[in-house]
Amino acid sequence: MSEQRYDVVIIGAGPAGIFAAIELVRARPDLRILLLERGKPIDKRSCPARQTSCVGCATCAIMTGWGGAGAFSDGKLTLSTEVGGWLGEHTGDEALARLIDDSDRIWLEFGATTVVHEPNAETAERLMRQATLAEMRLVPMRIRHIGSDRSPAVLQAMHEYLTSAGVEVRTGTTAAGILAEEGSVRGVELADGGVIKTGVVIAAPGRDGADWLAAQARELGIGLVNNAVDIGVRVEVPAPVMEPLTDHLYEAKLIQMSHRFGDSVRTFCMNPYGEVTTESYGDIVTVNGHSYAEKRTLNTNFAVLVSQQFTHPFHEPIKYGTSIAGLANLLGEGILVQRLGDLRAGRRSTAKRLAESVVTPTMPSATPGDLSFVLPYRHLVDILDFLDAMDTMAPGVAADGTLLYGIEVKFYSSRLELGRDLQTKVAGLYAIGDGAGVTRGLVQSSASGLVAARSALDKITGD
Repeated sequence: MSEQRYDVVIIGAGPAGIFAAIELVRARPDLRILLLERGKPIDKRSCPARQTSCVGCATCAIMTGWGGAGAFSDGKLTLSTEVGGWLGEHTGDEALARLIDDSDRIWLEFGATTVVHEPNAETAERLMRQATLAEMRLVPMRIRHIGSDRSPAVLQAMHEYLTSAGVEVRTGTTAAGILAEEGSVRGVELADGGVIKTGVVIAAPGRDGADWLAAQARELGIGLVNNAVDIGVRVEVPAPVMEPLTDHLYEAKLIQMSHRFGDSVRTFCMNPYGEVTTESYGDIVTVNGHSYAEKRTLNTNFAVLVSQQFTHPFHEPIKYGTSIAGLANLLGEGILVQRLGDLRAGRRSTAKRLAESVVTPTMPSATPGDLSFVLPYRHLVDILDFLDAMDTMAPGVAADGTLLYGIEVKFYSSRLELGRDLQTKVAGLYAIGDGAGVTRGLVQSSASGLVAARSALDKITGD
């Protein structure tokens, strides 16, 4: 196939790749920019699991496609340097705060809501004191909630802007490899055998492409550091139970060092009046959650996750997490759900017992089961202790009728060795976003795109 040449090639059209493209085209409209995405356009992304069950699509519409894994997420923009990834370790906190502001302005420009959820100082102080007494730490945050129903339109507006500005976008196109020579990037090889020549590659493959990026790094001699893997459950309670927190914070970010094992346990992705959903990682299905901007359920859901950082000689935390999630899929033919009271009593939940709960599941397809057959002992103990502590702040969280769905796993990809500008040791090759292990949320992912684009602009100008 004939060779093609571009000034910049971006691999992955999640927030990191999209924001890199926006920054580049605004600064240099004359550049030839190619944005590759192996998934579908956002208006073609459709997940059978939302109607029936996962059928193992060759390309998961939840995890891949224009907008990335966050396209159908809660659309939560967390405007804080304390959560959402490790970008600050590269840029410094002051620079990260500016990058978050820059990213937020772009989200707003393309249709994000102007409403920001933020507790007043007196309320934040009161809730932080309550958390301290419960031996937890509360991180107050400013949150802009787009909503799962609005997010696709915002991301589509970004697509229309980029294509109208001259950026070439190719969906349904897979990058097979990154080409380098004499310490510098030279191009990208496509799965169909085509070769694209370029002096700048910004790799933003997302969580679903993390293994591919790690393999590329090994081939190119770029060092890797294992990030933690977070394993836990999604908790669903009646919305009034969480209102003492969600009415003021929207999302309560609570962190505890477990009493028994010293593990870091935290809440993640809290969805007031939301619903429990699924996401797919290859052959396994895990649980997630989201909420809408324009409609409400009667429940609130959130994850409780236990972080594990593995050391030598073990170097495959993603396989560890997928094996646990796979066991849940084996026992439940998908997602398991259990009443907290049944878990404590050492018995499996049944359809009859679920019907007796005050919580009506928002994922009726989940299989009643027993999570103690799936979760490692230390994870199970950590989660139960965490819910007991949380119950002092939101009475009812640890009630017998509380529903636990499993397994929820968050894979934080192996982090490539990167400079302050997110450039690898291979000149002209940048690695950004969740797939590079740099971020774990929409805002920091977007900000990482800005960092790489600004550095790439300097490199192009210098060349």
